[in-house]
Amino acid sequence: MTNTLAIILALVIGGLLILDAQLLHWNLPLLVGREFVRLVEWASFWR
Repeated sequence: MTNTLAIILALVIGGLLILDAQLLHWNLPLLVGREFVRLVEWASFWR
């Protein structure tokens, strides 16, 4: 991954989180956190 691509990706993710907080109210950080917990539990099952 190049530096330019990493910066663009970070800006897109940050912009989406700001847009969610200001306008959309989808609670994306909470949704991502819950899905991450599910992924960790699924991965620990296969350990």
